[in-house]
Amino acid sequence: MELAGKMRQAVKIGGEKYPAFWAREKLMDTFEKAQKCAQFADEKKGRDIVILELIGLTDIADYFVLASATSERHVRTIAEAVEVGMKGIGVKPFSLEGYDDGRWVIIDYQNVIIHIFIESLRELYDLESLWIEAKRYKLQKGNKLLGVDHG
Repeated sequence: MELAGKMRQAVKIGGEKYPAFWAREKLMDTFEKAQKCAQFADEKKGRDIVILELIGLTDIADYFVLASATSERHVRTIAEAVEVGMKGIGVKPFSLEGYDDGRWVIIDYQNVIIHIFIESLRELYDLESLWIEAKRYKLQKGNKLLGVDHG
């Protein structure tokens, strides 16, 4: 569908008219986007899911979402669930890396980047220690966030 066709389904934000497909993503807060990624990973039994808040620490992204998996197939299953789930709410990835190898998949939503690791690689690269100053939000049962740890 060309842009003119998409503009027919427009949404007003602050008096301006935007295409509906763009407005859905614009209206979603970056933390909500990170939470959604974490929830989709949790639905496929991702382990040790953590959201790192990087605001003020780097320009790479506002949030990293980290999840572990037990096997290469499990890594790919979680990645698929996140990608499909996010597309279902109107958010498409900027890029996806590592899917074919299945050991460490990175899905880039520009201001939110999700890292899905096989457990041994997560321990090896230890992004939590690299970003020790970051606030950490852990996911608990039932897709609810468990407190904040300030590093």
